[in-house]
Amino acid sequence: MRRFLRRRARSRLARFFCLLMCWGWQLLPANAQSGDSEKKQEQKSQEPPGIQDNSFLVEEAYNQEYGVVQHIQIVQRLWQSKDWAYSFTQEWPVDRAPRNQLSYTIPVMHGGGSTGTAATGMGDIALNYRYQVLGNGKARVAFAPRLSVLLPTGDSRRGLGSGGAGLQSNLALSVLSGKRFVTHWNLGGQWAPAANDGLGDKAEAWGYNAGQSVVWLLRPRFNALLETVFFSSESVVAAGKTARDRQMFLNPGIRWAYNFSNGLQIVPGISVPVGVGPSAGEAGVLFYLSFEHPFTRRKP
Repeated sequence: MRRFLRRRARSRLARFFCLLMCWGWQLLPANAQSGDSEKKQEQKSQEPPGIQDNSFLVEEAYNQEYGVVQHIQIVQRLWQSKDWAYSFTQEWPVDRAPRNQLSYTIPVMHGGGSTGTAATGMGDIALNYRYQVLGNGKARVAFAPRLSVLLPTGDSRRGLGSGGAGLQSNLALSVLSGKRFVTHWNLGGQWAPAANDGLGDKAEAWGYNAGQSVVWLLRPRFNALLETVFFSSESVVAAGKTARDRQMFLNPGIRWAYNFSNGLQIVPGISVPVGVGPSAGEAGVLFYLSFEHPFTRRKP
């Protein structure tokens, strides 16, 4: 019976994703889908930059252009666990190269809904630094490692944080495959030397993550993507002891862009994360919204 219900849920999600593709395609302006060849070529030559650095759960290896700031919001809801999470990230370039980028992430979450111990509040804030080692948004290959400081702003007694300061790292690699596909690869780790459960019990906690995504560049302003992500983290259960939790999701989705003459680009997106492996049977929905705009006058 459980297998039947899971298959039925997956088939519904597949139909839902197909509907999303059709709906997203219709959101494009009519002149992006019709017109003679000369008009298309003229529009292509005047087309503002396409969508970049707008994946949902996988990090792309592109720093912000100098003079451009990005505001990113993500809301995710899981049906079986009844958990949800919201995050706000703001990214700022530091130099003109641009090689260095600073950002911060503020998470708000709700967990424990399925166990009757629901808690809602702010999680651990992340202060991020990323260095563009190789390439950029126009290169075939780009590589950008990130190092983050995690502040213990979440209440560990309610399961909203680790209870101690920590470090997080992530290696992001982006590779252009032909004219229509881009792949992104992530590998990272997390360390809290003195995590605690809010009751006085402390332990060293480790975590790691891996991710991969394929982005189909159907149009410069309309993309389909499939992400695969794996997370493993530890939480303190007693003095010197931790318990490990693992999660794995497939996340098919779409994103599209609205470009404005003043340089503003708005990128909404939606996806349907589906649990596999240790997260089998879980499913949900994710909403993405990005605002990217200049904050300083560019050189002509």
